[in-house]
Amino acid sequence: MKTIAERQAQVIEEFSKLSNWEERYKLLIQKGKALPDLPEDKKTADALVKGCQSQVWLHASLDENKNMVLQADSDALLVKGIVALLLEVFSPASPKEILSSDVKFIEQIGLGEHLTPSRANGLMAMIKQIKYFATAFALLESRGL
Repeated sequence: MKTIAERQAQVIEEFSKLSNWEERYKLLIQKGKALPDLPEDKKTADALVKGCQSQVWLHASLDENKNMVLQADSDALLVKGIVALLLEVFSPASPKEILSSDVKFIEQIGLGEHLTPSRANGLMAMIKQIKYFATAFALLESRGL
């Protein structure tokens, strides 16, 4: 399994091959379209990410190797692509690796500067939620649960 750092490098390389932001937006939309839909029963109010302009549902669980596995969906196509990108980088990974990772790929591919302020805030809210889940799972693990 690749590390988060390796996956970030892969994303940076993939986006750096595209010459302009129109092409990068198209790639994000393709990633969103490829993301499996979240079952309706998981689209609950408590799964909504607070701080997103669009609706974003995010779920986290642990697999048999105690790696965090993320599932997500959004009602907006571009946002769904951003969510897919985050899942590509962070899932699966150990809670400890997620918490210690430096989220550098967003800045390095220029994503933050090409989003509206409300979308950029939503992106930060999604990352914060992923780190929150990792914190909770790390705490459970430290207590032997």
